Amino acid sequence: QVQLVESGGGLVQAGGSLRLSCAVSGRTFATYTMGWFRQAPGKEREFVAAISRNGNTVYYGDSVKGRFSISRDNANNTVFLQMNSLKPEDTAVYYCAATNRLIMGPYDYWGQGTQVTVSS
Repeated sequence: QVQLVESGGGLVQAGGSLRLSCAVSGRTFATYTMGWFRQAPGKEREFVAAISRNGNTVYYGDSVKGRFSISRDNANNTVFLQMNSLKPEDTAVYYCAATNRLIMGPYDYWGQGTQVTVSS
């Protein structure tokens, strides 16, 4: 069973930065496409970013392009989301997810989420 544990969320002022991490259990991390999603209160879950198995291909949601960056460390079973120039509308619970399928999923394994709050 794959387990995903996010960390790095918190409260930050608008314009600030946060770096989220997602530690993944198991020996097969490098076989998973990894993604980040978010869900704000009263809204549907939104795709944020995804990265291919070898890290060579990345995709971003339109609302975060140019501000967020996804990366992965296959040696340490971790995927990261660097978030810069944060805006109040980035406030949400951020989820890490994994899939054995292509980069657009669907995603099979999910973390418990980490709260990101951006104050104006």
